[in-house]
Order: sequence, then C-alpha cells, then structure tokens
Amino acid sequence: MSPSRWEKVLNERDWLLADGATGTNYFAMGLQSGDSPELWNIDHPDRVASLHRQFVESGADIILTNSFGGSAYRLKLHQAESRVRELNYAAAQIARGIADVSERQVIIAGSIGPTGEILEPIGSLSIADATAAFEEQAAALVDGGVDIIWLETMSSKEELQAAGVGAAKAEAPIVATMTFDTNGSTMMGVPPAQLVDIYHATVPRLAAYGANCGVGAADLIGTISAMRRHSSPQDILVAKGNCGIPQFVDGEIKYSGTPELMAEYACLARDIGARIIGGCCGTTPTHLAAMRDALVAHQVRTPPEIDTIVDILGPVTAGTRAVCTSTGSLPETDANPRRSRNSRRRK
Repeated sequence: MSPSRWEKVLNERDWLLADGATGTNYFAMGLQSGDSPELWNIDHPDRVASLHRQFVESGADIILTNSFGGSAYRLKLHQAESRVRELNYAAAQIARGIADVSERQVIIAGSIGPTGEILEPIGSLSIADATAAFEEQAAALVDGGVDIIWLETMSSKEELQAAGVGAAKAEAPIVATMTFDTNGSTMMGVPPAQLVDIYHATVPRLAAYGANCGVGAADLIGTISAMRRHSSPQDILVAKGNCGIPQFVDGEIKYSGTPELMAEYACLARDIGARIIGGCCGTTPTHLAAMRDALVAHQVRTPPEIDTIVDILGPVTAGTRAVCTSTGSLPETDANPRRSRNSRRRK
C-alpha cells in the first residue's frame, strides 16, 4: 500500500479500528517474563501470525507489527543488537502475509517503541545515535512491507523527535503516540495540549497522532479530550488505551477491563473525535470484537465532559482531571470528519 492508498482508506472511512495488546496476549501463548517478543518473529512466526489473524478476524483495520522493542538498544538486552534488520523485516513480512489474505483491506503499521535509554541532555544517549537507531529499524520495516510507521509509547519530546526524524527517512507516513502518567503528562512532564504542537513541529510525515497505554481507558479518553481542544479539525487523532487497570491476581498481571467497558471506551473515543481507535495492554481479540460491534452501531454524540467519562469508564487520576478541566469545553465533532477535512483543503 502506497502512502496515497493510506490516505484513500482514511478518506473512505469515518473511523479505523487498530488492534490490541501484543505482550499481554503473547504471555498467554507462552512468552516468558524477560523474553524478547521480537525473537518470536524467527523462533515462533506461527504464534505471531496467529495473533495478527485473531485481531483481523475480530475486526482490526490496522495491525501493528511485533517490533515494539526492535531497536538495537532494546535488542541489546537479549544479545540481539546485530539482528535489527532480520527481526524487523520478519515482523513486517508476517503481518503482511496475514493482511494480504484478508477479505478486507488491512493496514500494516510498523511498531517502533522507545529505546529504553535516556537521551541528552538529561541522559547519555545522543540524539544522533538515537536517530540512527530509529532509522535502521524503520528502514527494515518498510522493506518488509509495512504501510505506515507507528511510533508508540514515547515519553520524551527529545526521543520523539529522534524517532520522527529517523523514521521519516524510510519515506512512509508516520503515526505517533505518547504515553501519559498519573500527573496527566508524559514521564518528562509534557502535558497533552503542549504535545499537539510538539507532534507537528518534530515529526516529519506526520499522518496521525494521539496517546496510547498510560493508566487506563478512562485516563486515556481524558488525555485525548485535552488534545482535541488544541488540535485542528483535519488532524487525525489516535486513541489506544489500556484495557482497564492492571491487577495482580493469582501470581499474574490481569487487566480489569471487560469487553463491555472497552466497547464504551471506543464509543467515547469517537465522541471526542478520535478516528483511529484501538486497545493497548490487556486488550484481547475478544475485547476488540466488542469494540468493533459497538463502533459499527454507534452514532456520534456530543463530546463528553470529564464527569461523564468517569461515570461510564470509572475514576481518572487527579492529573488527568486537571488537564481536562483547565481548558474549557470540547468542541463539537463532525460525525463525518471527511467533510471538515476536505473543506479545509479547498480553502
């Protein structure tokens, strides 16, 4: 799929459903704590393909490659830093194989997560070295057949910029999502409103942006609400929230979100203007199927206030409430965002 075809899909659809969790589901398939999921692209490609297939069968329009930790810095933890191209190329090929046999159009997003290092000026990793690492990973993913690059779970603007510049050299559209903590900001203290400007200023070839992971579904919706107040009508927002809150049950981490809760979350995400909606940690194919069914039946409503979000999804952290209540009401969203986007282009 060329970038023009990616744009064609967006112009044809009011919303797209992204997939769910990778690591959480791999643990249920046999991945052990501390292991590298990316090694499964070579050691267990059938398992990687199986999860992609389950997400597509559940209704996913976008599936993310098994390459979140595929940079040299993350792979170094598993003595695999020399295998960046091999593992990322394989990740893209596996996902491409599932998409190509689907009866629906499925977009392949090349997942790139943070390096795990702290960048200058606070840390020791230089911007140049980080940029080179992201460039290496993105090139392998594009060569393997991804349609877009998906930068996710970033927390510092320095790393986001390095990832954006490095990934842009692969000449594919870029989706960028950062993660937010209990203070309603990224780990490095960037609030959602400020992040909108940072996305536009630091990520070349930006196709969409938003938030992923974080605290839970309610906080994620609050974060996107704050972003929406500062975004332009033509901006494509991404909501990819965790499936409830993690809980330690019988020696395992389990997420509290039910399929019903995630269906409500998906509809609220549409109400606030998100066009790409998916799940992050804890989200299974069962959750995703419920989200798909809910979105198909959903009629876009007035954007919710924070108290409505809490009533439906549960409590939010004090930080999220603060960023949501300090900027006024959300703008009305167009049930057909293609109209507002096209009219802006004609102007």
